[in-house]
Amino acid sequence: MPNFLLFLAASMAITVAPGPDNLQVLARGISQGRAAGLVAALGFAAGISFHTTLAALGVAALLKSSPMAFEAVKLAGAAYLIWIGIKAIRSKGLSSAHERPGQPLAVVFRQSVIGNLLNPKVTLFFIVFLPQFVNPHGGQSVMLQMFELGGVFMLQTVAVFSVFGVAAGMIGAYLKRRPKVGVWLDRLAGATFIGLGIRVAFKD
Repeated sequence: MPNFLLFLAASMAITVAPGPDNLQVLARGISQGRAAGLVAALGFAAGISFHTTLAALGVAALLKSSPMAFEAVKLAGAAYLIWIGIKAIRSKGLSSAHERPGQPLAVVFRQSVIGNLLNPKVTLFFIVFLPQFVNPHGGQSVMLQMFELGGVFMLQTVAVFSVFGVAAGMIGAYLKRRPKVGVWLDRLAGATFIGLGIRVAFKD
């Protein structure tokens, strides 16, 4: 793979930059602990395989050519984020987390995957970013190289987001020991999701 280190460095810089995905991982980790943060990281990383496939097959180009389809998918993703946020705000608060079961990790994973899939900008980004590191004159097909690059991007996303999730879980555990602060953590996470949903809906 030509320019592998350059691709890896660029991918990590993009992953670390503040965005809906890593902010959601942080919110999950703070509100539900390290396990939820890690599962959210895996969910968002799993969604990358979908966007890589679309980019490799050229479906993203079709999506880009249809503004109405793009807007529909974007608004669906925004509505989903806002719905998750409202559910978090309406919860009883994290200070009582020890008295009630936390949200199942399977649900956290599913919501993270869906949140990633409903972000058409990720697909458009992949169809622009990945080809910059493809060698059309190499021995491998362009499609295979796209899948390989997408796989590398997914693996580094798991690593970076996992660090975010663990760190957020440690912060959340610290705050939960302080009831007056912990009771607002669910509401903070909910407000974060709603804010992200609004940002996704209105950002060009």
